[in-house]
Amino acid sequence: MLGAMHSDTERCVRAVQSRDARFDGWFFTAVLTTGIYCRPSCPVLPPKARNMRFYPSAAAAQQAGFRACKRCLPDASPGSPQWNERADLVGRAMRLIADGVVDTGGVPALAARLGYSVRQVERQLRAELGAGPLALARARRAQTARVLIETSLLPMTEVAMASGFGSIRTFNDTVREVFALSPTDLRRRANGRARPVSGGLTVKLPFRAPFSPSNVFGHLAATAVPGVEEWRDGAYRRTVRLPNGPGVVSLRPQPDHVRCDLALTDLRDVPVAISRCRRLLDLDADPVAVDELLAADPLLAPLVRATPGRRVPHTVDGDEMAVRAVLGQQVSTQAARTHAARLVIAHGEPISDPGGGLTHLFPDVTALADIDPETLAFPRSRRATLLGLVAALPRIDLTPGGDWRAAREDLAALPGIGPWTVETIAMRALGDPDAFVASDLGIRIAARELGLPTAPAALIAHSAAWRPWRSYAVQYLWATGSHPINHLPTDSP
Repeated sequence: MLGAMHSDTERCVRAVQSRDARFDGWFFTAVLTTGIYCRPSCPVLPPKARNMRFYPSAAAAQQAGFRACKRCLPDASPGSPQWNERADLVGRAMRLIADGVVDTGGVPALAARLGYSVRQVERQLRAELGAGPLALARARRAQTARVLIETSLLPMTEVAMASGFGSIRTFNDTVREVFALSPTDLRRRANGRARPVSGGLTVKLPFRAPFSPSNVFGHLAATAVPGVEEWRDGAYRRTVRLPNGPGVVSLRPQPDHVRCDLALTDLRDVPVAISRCRRLLDLDADPVAVDELLAADPLLAPLVRATPGRRVPHTVDGDEMAVRAVLGQQVSTQAARTHAARLVIAHGEPISDPGGGLTHLFPDVTALADIDPETLAFPRSRRATLLGLVAALPRIDLTPGGDWRAAREDLAALPGIGPWTVETIAMRALGDPDAFVASDLGIRIAARELGLPTAPAALIAHSAAWRPWRSYAVQYLWATGSHPINHLPTDSP
């Protein structure tokens, strides 16, 4: 079982002794003789096996009294892929903690979103992760603090606020406890990496190799809604609605990380913005596991070998993606962009973007509730579908902590919402790694060219061998075509 990997001592020891970076984020290694914890790929000479202890989370290692290694920075490793793969309580809870729910509403808010009691949530997280939600949220705040300390020249009081700490004293105590250094000493060790913050902040987003940016960035750029998204100077940029105000994120692929530039209204939104960018680009995926399974199909194997490490383009806002899925029903990518741009101009909230051409936030459900159907330039049946979806969205949870099964059922019950729309929303908004758009035109064309069944029912039957990674199979199948979604843009607008 994935969640129990830290208890497989022999396997963990082998991973540490071989410095296997594939397991970074899966578990953490604590060393009894030094009192530190590391990622499996730590470059320091591996300790003796009898001195190793393994933990399922950084929070658990911290609670056991270990401090983070100053060489491998274990808290900066990609997150465990299982939290985005699992639809159970623990997986949903971890996605919500990453989205800042505990920071803004405490454990009661987390439990309410999950539909469980506080006691049940505490018990299950402790049983599987060795730490409760408060400790997990604290570890996340410590990670954000380290990033801001080392990459910016923000005053420490502002770093504390942006990291989610309630007081400068708690901030100082936590940093010392987790990193065995004061905030000032951490900044001093950054060796000139810190930069002034003048309306923006730059952080590095790590990922597991291999990482192919072509399809995820190509898809986001090719489907970009004017005013809300753009491809400019080698970066995908978009507006985001955050808990404390709007922001603009810029994401640029680099050989060993994704550069993330943030321009936020309120620095308290830094950790949420980072989490949503990671989720948007699917950076916590386990490409080795995905590609190994898909390549077992002889018809997919050449595609996987040609461009390993494809990711699934997700979203920063589930409701937005649901609306865009309906707008994209049975029309071209360009037509869907045009329809969405009209909604944005008519109902979106204007924003300022000195660094580019972004003009609006995508309209939220409240703003879309005022749509006049006669202003929609598409068939009457699709107008009814869109209005029905907008009316239903307040009771359908498409957030990172949403119940995938319940959301699918609620969507499928709406008039005009068929399997293609449900699976598109499940893949991109809910982040279900096993969503499969069997009736998609691009998928049917790819199936025909590869010798796969083309009828949806037969293709679904064949795709059973690709489970639980069918969303990734979709990316490889789409890549057989020449559509712009498969390629990085070469020019700025």
